[in-house]
Amino acid sequence: MFERTDIVIAGQALWLSSAFQGGRELDFISSIIMGIIEGLTEFLPVSSTGHMILTAHLLGLSEDNESVKTFEVVVQLGAVLAVVVLYWNKFIDMFRFTGGKRPYSRRLNLGHIILAMVPAVVIGLVFRDWIKAHLFGPQTVLYSLVIGGILMIVAERWSNKSSRITTHDVDDITYKQALAVGMFQILALWPGFSRSGSTISGGLFAGISRVAAAEFTFLVSVPIMIGATGYDLYKSIDHLNSDDFLIFAIGFIAAFIVAMLAIKTFLSILKRLSLTVFAVYRFVLAAVFFVILMM
Repeated sequence: MFERTDIVIAGQALWLSSAFQGGRELDFISSIIMGIIEGLTEFLPVSSTGHMILTAHLLGLSEDNESVKTFEVVVQLGAVLAVVVLYWNKFIDMFRFTGGKRPYSRRLNLGHIILAMVPAVVIGLVFRDWIKAHLFGPQTVLYSLVIGGILMIVAERWSNKSSRITTHDVDDITYKQALAVGMFQILALWPGFSRSGSTISGGLFAGISRVAAAEFTFLVSVPIMIGATGYDLYKSIDHLNSDDFLIFAIGFIAAFIVAMLAIKTFLSILKRLSLTVFAVYRFVLAAVFFVILMM
């Protein structure tokens, strides 16, 4: 009995040792964990990319493994699908140019989405290789977690005066406000900064309420993430094989289910709590992982 226990403990110690050395391949357990982390954090202002990088580091997944990189792209699509399902009617409404309760120009439409997309898309295309080479890593993620948290606190304090928040419904967002949110979305190109954190903060500075800014962020994220992940998936297609399908599918499903729950929960939380709560979480997370990385 004791011998068997010793063997199990020794095996766990060996697994942990290899995990922190970063030499493990993606397996079913890692797939589920990574899928859950992606679904839970993609639409929260805590940075899904940052969490994925740090989680992969803790799981010991090889950062240079193309299969792991492609998997991270696939699970993002799972999270995107959750938004499409939850906001299906809103997306349909954007393509309904006539009819509806309001004229097309007086409600959320494709013009708002395009204005919010353009800044980050342009900067992302121009500096894509530089961003991949210099900003993807545990240390840079820690910095962006802290700086992004500070931005969220500043945005909350700035918006505390009720007169500064003029838009409470996503259909009331103006083109000018949509462009302002898009400018802040550029910050999300820095892994760890968080798309939700940067755009909701931008929304607050532009006079949009937390909930309306969050919903707008979800809607804008769909075309951006489909475009970005689709491009990355196309670039990585040669590194895929049939053995990856089941592992990728499990992660995709996990991300989709958890993202559905996370979005609903997040919107409910935003009605009661400010972004400061998430900023504090980011600081704590950065501190914890800083200690881990220094070990």
